[in-house]
Amino acid sequence: MLQTQHLEKSIPAGPSRLWLLRQVNFNVGAGEFVAITGPSGAGKSTLLSILGLMDHDFQGEYLLDGQRVSALNGKSRQALQRDAIGFIFQHYHLIDDLTVAENLDLPLSYRNVPASERKARVADALDRFRMVGKKDLYPRQLSGGQQQLVAVARATITRPKVLLADEPTGALHSSQGEEIMNVIGELHRAGSTIVMVTHNEVNAARAQRRVSMRDGWLE
Repeated sequence: MLQTQHLEKSIPAGPSRLWLLRQVNFNVGAGEFVAITGPSGAGKSTLLSILGLMDHDFQGEYLLDGQRVSALNGKSRQALQRDAIGFIFQHYHLIDDLTVAENLDLPLSYRNVPASERKARVADALDRFRMVGKKDLYPRQLSGGQQQLVAVARATITRPKVLLADEPTGALHSSQGEEIMNVIGELHRAGSTIVMVTHNEVNAARAQRRVSMRDGWLE
């Protein structure tokens, strides 16, 4: 489902370059659940951003579901991202001028899901994450943990083929974190491919396979 070959990324650093990723060869099979661990600054989130088609400035090859990403134009990449990927961001990235319910509805509208089904899915997500009473609030009116719950609900509401999660329980207390990991586990059992970046050893242990990164290298 996901395959990188000699993937590298660097940024300018004075007269030289700072390497964020070096020769990353990474394969994830369809329906697999993989955890990526390692210290801060190891390149984990950078790799996840490339896998999620949010960063196109890299060297090497990346194939998503058999499609060579570097060969796609911008419109085709956007369509592939929209149709295949759900992304749980570490810093939420909710849309400030949309309510909780509207934030959840947005990815469904992009996929042309019928209005009646969109309404039902949003209602189910609000109920599941115990956010019914906050559906008309805006992100700025929520705590950090509540914003993370909305971000997780938004990423999973489309039942994505590939779910990429960057520290999905980082802002949550233990019971909320357990609930989120249960949702991720259910998606995996339903057939989604999961790649999760985490510092949490308990969360990492729930994956089928674990890989580690250090200084831009996959160990």
